[in-house]
Amino acid sequence: MVKAEEVVDIEVVKDRFNVPTDLRGCHTAVVAGYYLEGHVPLEAVTRLLAERPDLAGLAVPGMPVGSLGMGDSPSASYDVMSVGRDGIGTLYQAVRPKI
Repeated sequence: MVKAEEVVDIEVVKDRFNVPTDLRGCHTAVVAGYYLEGHVPLEAVTRLLAERPDLAGLAVPGMPVGSLGMGDSPSASYDVMSVGRDGIGTLYQAVRPKI
């Protein structure tokens, strides 16, 4: 089941889930106890849900051109960060141009 909530101040939601300020994007979703911050690609979400690592969530900071919802371009180049429960982000998936 999907539940969409419109909020007046999205920063309150990001704060509630402890999304690090430097990893914030434009959207926040919660699925199976993880947050998905920004334009996280479907492949990363599928991997996250299959592996169930001990993470707080995944983040794509900002709004990278070519990311999911931002043009879905095969020439997109950006990083998906995994965020530990300590708020530390590390590379989870590098999205690079498909040549």
